[in-house]
Amino acid sequence: MRVSLLAGLISSTLALAACNNSDDTPATPVTPVTPPPAAGTKLDLAVLQTTDLHANVLSYDYYKTTEDNTLGFERTATLIDAARKENPNNLLVDDGDTIQGTSLSDYQAQIEPVKCDTPLAIHKVMNLMKYDAGNIGNHEFNYGLKYLGQVTGSSMKSGPEASQKCAGPDFPLVTSNVNNAGDGKPLFDPYVILDRTFKSTDGKDIKLKVGVIGFTPPGIMDWDKRNLEGKVSVLGIVDAAKKYVPEMKAKGADIVVALAHSGISTAENSPALENAVYYLAKDVPGITAIVSGHSHSTFPDGKNYKDIKGVDNVKGLVNGVPTVMSGFWGNTLGVLKLNLEFDGKVWKTNDSQGVLKPVSTKDAAGKVTAVEVKPEIAKLVDKEHQGTIKYVSAGVGKSEYRISSFFSQIAPTSAIQLINLAQTDYVSKFVKANLPKYANLPILSAAAPFKMNFKGTGYTDIATGDVAIKNIADLYLYPNTLQAVKINGAAVKLWLEKSAEQFNQIDPTKTTDQPLIASAFPSYNFDQITGISYEIDVTKDKGSRIVNITLGGKAIDPTAEFIVVTNNYRASGGGGFAGLDGSQIVVDSGGDANRDIIVSYVKEQKTLTLAKQGAVTNWRFAKVKTAGKVTFETSSDKAVKDVAAMEKISNITFESTKADNSASVFSIDLSK
Repeated sequence: MRVSLLAGLISSTLALAACNNSDDTPATPVTPVTPPPAAGTKLDLAVLQTTDLHANVLSYDYYKTTEDNTLGFERTATLIDAARKENPNNLLVDDGDTIQGTSLSDYQAQIEPVKCDTPLAIHKVMNLMKYDAGNIGNHEFNYGLKYLGQVTGSSMKSGPEASQKCAGPDFPLVTSNVNNAGDGKPLFDPYVILDRTFKSTDGKDIKLKVGVIGFTPPGIMDWDKRNLEGKVSVLGIVDAAKKYVPEMKAKGADIVVALAHSGISTAENSPALENAVYYLAKDVPGITAIVSGHSHSTFPDGKNYKDIKGVDNVKGLVNGVPTVMSGFWGNTLGVLKLNLEFDGKVWKTNDSQGVLKPVSTKDAAGKVTAVEVKPEIAKLVDKEHQGTIKYVSAGVGKSEYRISSFFSQIAPTSAIQLINLAQTDYVSKFVKANLPKYANLPILSAAAPFKMNFKGTGYTDIATGDVAIKNIADLYLYPNTLQAVKINGAAVKLWLEKSAEQFNQIDPTKTTDQPLIASAFPSYNFDQITGISYEIDVTKDKGSRIVNITLGGKAIDPTAEFIVVTNNYRASGGGGFAGLDGSQIVVDSGGDANRDIIVSYVKEQKTLTLAKQGAVTNWRFAKVKTAGKVTFETSSDKAVKDVAAMEKISNITFESTKADNSASVFSIDLSK
């Protein structure tokens, strides 16, 4: 009886379907609706993360043209393979700052431009590893929108470069807070919803819609103003999340993974906030997990961000949202283990855990042990790699002295002097040829020690003898372009005050050791300005440390005008220097990179000598006698004392070498 009734129902249904279709109209296929899983269903999902790869495809240092087994995607790839075996349910994502950052990336963008039908080297290897999605970081914009449009293929959805059909990554790129200025539409897809099938803990197939949304720092409008002004606009990270996360949920996203090229900070929230992960987790409902980056830091590691309320730096929770941040340059793989459970309506995280997988470890004696490389990676990019080595090895001149940044945070050095001499030479010639109305203005120059081991970057150290392009790139790490601003003496002082925030405030009465350098302050923001003389009083509060600023032996007039040479990052407001917002620019090199200007200067000089290019003592610490020692750390290189002698830095004393040989510790006598 039941069989007959069922057969009748099927027959009636088929007949009804036939009656509703004409001969020339095909039946509309019915998409089966996947029933939701049973309440209580559990699923373990691992989000595997890379961030801030900066085109470090191989474990290789192009500045030294030697292997470096502490970094490189060819080792991260080995960790990815292992993590996938350990976590069969997985997603692999990248959090941006991917295409720029090494001589390899400069070679492909500027020296031997990658062709439209060829993916970037970094994208080749990421395609091999089958990424699920990627984000757009701030450094993606460094080479301009035309280049970005090309190397991302059809990923750019709006603006004049959107129509390019070039080879890009095989995975979707998303970012939600950058819009085309012309039509207001998102430059890239704000998000993607991935249909994936995973296994529940009891072995059943579970279909999950995974929403992935991206964010980039709003500061790109300052940092890359030359490339972006009038072409794009930005939203605040939290504002963009509030706009799009509900939309993703409405379109069926079961979980939402936020790729935030942004760090963790409790600075006041605003649309311009650079490091917004704290508020992304706190103020935006519906985000399941956050992948963080940009800060070149790690989380959770039990050390960083431990004093922030609402942050668990052991399990990896920010205001209750599972979060991971996996270092930089491919030195770490982040694994965010999400223990998901369906409560009958939504998937929720339960006892999730962030884990960091470094490509190398160092023992107490300083010996480095690294994971093996994935050999397929190097084979894929050998042509680009060899071309880069040939490019960076090209000679440009000679030096009779060692060009080192070992002491560039505590005294004027020849390394900083070389940058400032090259910049001053360029702008002096430019003003004479193009801006005669400014011929009587003093030309000052600002430069910073880019490599002072901030966030593990190491030090610049160029040996006596031949100087190659790789050495200049090591001295000037970033592909900034030269610009100069016209400001008054008061603004010059404010510039120096910001730079002087590098130092901790020293209490002269303390008998215990006091570290001079604030370790969290980026060394690339410690601008040293030549053309004037000044003192830094580290016993005073921030904002009042610069004293005795003189020009030609006379105190500078706060209203007097100066031309200060710098780069596009600083001239447009990068680093938060008061009074610099892009409106004061009077010299724009038209795209000439600072490092190329240094290369040209060295070629013109042929041989660098201490007599011509050595350090000029135009700044010093204001004299103060301290009851205890004031200390600082620098390289543990065996030549460090010789460099101090060469630079004639006589007020420092070697104290010790750290047990792991990671640094030398010196004390400095501020009374001399």
